[in-house]
Amino acid sequence: MTTVNRESTHPGTPVRKLKMGMIGIGVGGTEMLPAMEAMEELDLIAGADPNPTTLERFKARYGARTYTSAEALCQDPDVEAVWVSSPNRFHAEHAILAANNGKHVVVEKPMAVSLQEAEQMIEAADRNGVKLLAGHTRSFTMPVRAMRKIIQSGKLGRVRAIHLFAYTDWMLRPRSADELDINQGGGLPYRQAPHQLDTVRLLGGGQLRSLRGTTGQWMPERTIPGYYSAHMEFEDGTPASVMHDGYGYFIGAELVKWGHSNQRYTPEQRVDVRKQILNGTRNEEEDKQAIRIGGDWERKVFQRENEASWVPEDLGVVVVSCDRGVMRHSEHGIYVYDNDGVHDIVLEPNRHMGTAQRRAELEELYDSVVHGKPLWHDGRWGMATLEATLAIGESSRLRKEVILSHQIPVPAGYDDDFQVPGYL
Repeated sequence: MTTVNRESTHPGTPVRKLKMGMIGIGVGGTEMLPAMEAMEELDLIAGADPNPTTLERFKARYGARTYTSAEALCQDPDVEAVWVSSPNRFHAEHAILAANNGKHVVVEKPMAVSLQEAEQMIEAADRNGVKLLAGHTRSFTMPVRAMRKIIQSGKLGRVRAIHLFAYTDWMLRPRSADELDINQGGGLPYRQAPHQLDTVRLLGGGQLRSLRGTTGQWMPERTIPGYYSAHMEFEDGTPASVMHDGYGYFIGAELVKWGHSNQRYTPEQRVDVRKQILNGTRNEEEDKQAIRIGGDWERKVFQRENEASWVPEDLGVVVVSCDRGVMRHSEHGIYVYDNDGVHDIVLEPNRHMGTAQRRAELEELYDSVVHGKPLWHDGRWGMATLEATLAIGESSRLRKEVILSHQIPVPAGYDDDFQVPGYL
């Protein structure tokens, strides 16, 4: 069993605070707050949201400035960088607004709802000389990075296939009206496919050639797709596939021996929620507010999702096949199966590696803005992932393969600072 630990990259130096603002303090924004709280290099000084209860709770917790509009927050001269977690249809508008006001930007997935919007976001960031980071979360995590490092080492030979599959309760979670509008929220493909596709692209080198996808909308009470699957091929011919079933009858964490049948809900709670949805008695807004900042379920939900042991959640199970071995997640890192047997590589991060799933995105932004390091997951990388995301729906509608044209390779030097001692 090998343990990976990464020490501070700037020991003994004064901490330079990056002053952050958040646009959209909903569920996505709330999920980010523990990572922001844990990172001493950040100072969360402002938040914008149209919900007065959310703003009151945000101000009470952080003593931060609050605004009812993104425009007002972006005009705050003290805000240096903005986390955009507003509804999907506003991602481009708010990112461009922030960039035009000289703010660096991290945008939640999906980056935008069209490639044209993504291009406009990139242009705005370039024109204003600010950083634009596509925050797709799971590809930033240590297990995925360790798999990528081992692939790059050549120890297992070439990657031959990459497969991801997830079973979650995503469709049972409370949804606002805009989320249930396919033209605004996009359903499971828009909200969860970027996690899987970004990971596939990172592990396979970035440059997908084509995609054949299918979406499934099986629950009449939920007017958005709750299922998707896609088969892809990289430019070098390597196959990859992703699949996510978010209807909550079966939970993927049950597939590992240390797993469980809970995700956002216990099995009993899933039965109750499903019945409420079916008979039209569920109070979506009340349940939604309960997991926003200060809600009764906030800490409980996000503590459960950041538990010490890895289990298949929204990313799902990742299996990478190579010439001379296979890799997948383990409870505390990754398993590597090679010609010498099975290796359980424990990944033990400290604060500079990101113990929470979301912290790595913040660290990449901070290191790029403050220390001039490369921004790996920039707007062009995000647009390539968005292209594959949108292609799932397009392919499903047309029932044919979609050829991709906005793909880019993983940037040179991406893996230079990442080590897997004891195996490499």
